[in-house]
Amino acid sequence: MILVLAEHNHKALHPATKHAVSAAAQMGGDIVVLVAGSGCDGVAKEAAALAGVSKVLLADNAVYAHQLAENVAPLIASIAKNYSRVVATATTTGKDVMPRAAALADCAQVSEITKVVSADTFVRPIYAGNVLETVQCADATLFVTVRQTAFSPCAAGGNAAVEPIAATADAGLSSFVSVTEVASERPELTAARIVVSGGRGFGSAENFKKLEKLADMLGAAIGASRAAVDAGYVPNDYQVGQTGKNVAPDLYIAIGISGAIQHLAGMKDSKVIVAINKDENAPIFELADYGLVADWQTALPELEAALAK
Repeated sequence: MILVLAEHNHKALHPATKHAVSAAAQMGGDIVVLVAGSGCDGVAKEAAALAGVSKVLLADNAVYAHQLAENVAPLIASIAKNYSRVVATATTTGKDVMPRAAALADCAQVSEITKVVSADTFVRPIYAGNVLETVQCADATLFVTVRQTAFSPCAAGGNAAVEPIAATADAGLSSFVSVTEVASERPELTAARIVVSGGRGFGSAENFKKLEKLADMLGAAIGASRAAVDAGYVPNDYQVGQTGKNVAPDLYIAIGISGAIQHLAGMKDSKVIVAINKDENAPIFELADYGLVADWQTALPELEAALAK
């Protein structure tokens, strides 16, 4: 059996979970989804409706109200031995919880897989995505995190049973203080069909805001290179790349981004890549399906005018 950790906000299932279930299905075996939270009956029912899911374990307790990794990891570790694989998406949450749970369960972990070769063999990127390695691990219980962009989301149509399970005690190692959320009507970056990203070429936070009009016209999410984030143009949540978010939209437009290896690793799986950069030798052009050698200050208004027609 395979255990999949559900990501959610206590009200709805995060789309990332559907990608993890899809990867788990390729490993073979019954799929059980673990929902840990507080007041999350609706999430459990949503998980039970996913195709391929045979059962949902619901740990509904105040100790998981903020899904602190120090509390969720012991829960996973306490039941891990009942499963051959424990799977989660390689999101911020998955990267935080899974290594802790694997260590507590004394099990190995294979991180950020992009392909399932067989039940015990996986492909994962290393060296910022420049090399793919094939890893085989015959452990009885193995923890696996999945790169979301490499697997299609699973379909609906399931009708699994929901089984309540007891919570583990509060580890007392951390406490929730506060959360600051940026309200936006734009699509979430990792789930968007279109992403418009800017780089250090914009020169300032004020200039970077000029991407917003184009994004709104396209119904796109806004991303950024690490250089733009480090320069303070936008928050960390915008960062696309090896140390940021991995995206694979239908259309990725990179403006003022040179194309460092770190950035390419996070967006190279996009269906169509458009690059606009004034440097004709920028590495981004080697990956782009369409490239325009131009300054963003000229190209951006012209693109907006064309779209307006």
